[in-house]
Amino acid sequence: MRKVLLAILCGAFICSITLTGFCQEQKKDFYVYTDKNSPLNHFIPSGWMGDHNDIRFNDQATDESASGATSIKLIYTAKASQGNKWAGIYWQSAQNNWGNRESGYDLSDYNKLAFQAKGAVGGEVITEISIGGITTNPITGETVTFPDSSEAKSGPIRLTNKWQEYSINLAGKDLSYINGGLAIIFNANQAEEEQTIYIDDIRYTKEKNLQKEKTSVNLPFYIYADSGSLDNHYVDSGWMPSTAGKDLKIDNNWKNYPFSGDTCIRVGYENKSGTRWVGVFWQNPANNWGTIPNAGFDLQGASKLTFWARGDKGGELVTEFKMGGLASGEFFDSDSASLSQVQLTKEWKQYEIDLRGKDLSYIIGGFCWSTSIDVNDPEGIVFYLDEIKYEK
Repeated sequence: MRKVLLAILCGAFICSITLTGFCQEQKKDFYVYTDKNSPLNHFIPSGWMGDHNDIRFNDQATDESASGATSIKLIYTAKASQGNKWAGIYWQSAQNNWGNRESGYDLSDYNKLAFQAKGAVGGEVITEISIGGITTNPITGETVTFPDSSEAKSGPIRLTNKWQEYSINLAGKDLSYINGGLAIIFNANQAEEEQTIYIDDIRYTKEKNLQKEKTSVNLPFYIYADSGSLDNHYVDSGWMPSTAGKDLKIDNNWKNYPFSGDTCIRVGYENKSGTRWVGVFWQNPANNWGTIPNAGFDLQGASKLTFWARGDKGGELVTEFKMGGLASGEFFDSDSASLSQVQLTKEWKQYEIDLRGKDLSYIIGGFCWSTSIDVNDPEGIVFYLDEIKYEK
């Protein structure tokens, strides 16, 4: 009888160990979202950014799901209703925690963020998916008390109308403290119009033998290839001076006589504000004047920045084309280069900014132009840009 009882107890103990191991194996992934109200969910979608009025959010959508009963449905109108031309949401470890509270997670056991996503019709664009990166106050630019230990990002992503898995490689990243568990960013220039996307099964996971990714960019590296192109980088958000909104009309989807592809950029400038000068910086991310850490691209290997331009009538004068030079914050451009006093012709012409010998290791201001009404027609000017890119 003792032997039978001992066998039963041993069997129960082994079964208990086996079941515990099984449960642990089942819970090995660390979820941002698996289903509405799931106890496995972590992080809160409370950090709304940019043109946040352009986003409609539903985290219990039942019309589509990759698994389970619900998914996250995001409708982005791309109206730039608050003037930023981008919008996004941060999933934070505590409600609206921008680094002022110690509530982040130690995710050192994981090396990948994986998720399922699809578009309502296909062709929808997520400009960026990222994790971490909450290290400075978004208003003051000051370092926060409890910063994320690392940052990683991926994108842009053009979705299909079928569920597909996407991921961010986190191998080699310091994930010892993550407050910003997920961020989704949309760009109005890439979306071009209202779009609906679904995202599901967002989780941190461990992939065996996953290697650290190389961070160098591929050349040519485009500022602008075509409207909505996934090859485009930087955002034309840095309008100067503060009155530029009165003086400028910019269309990134101009289809009449582009140099190449289907579209070009049309710039219309009138001195309605009386300021007498105007300019635009393409920045990464939008509206970054040097206050956001880990934001610039490493463009080492490029020897020139080339672009095509033409005037509407011919004779229009752009006082400066440049790259780099943003230095008003702590995380400033590593160098700058420019081309001055460019008089445009009526036909397309290629121009080049020499980058040889420049430190291109950290560039947040990818491209810029500026001009003045004093050197142009007092009634205003129109000019066009296309094929803006860094080359070897």
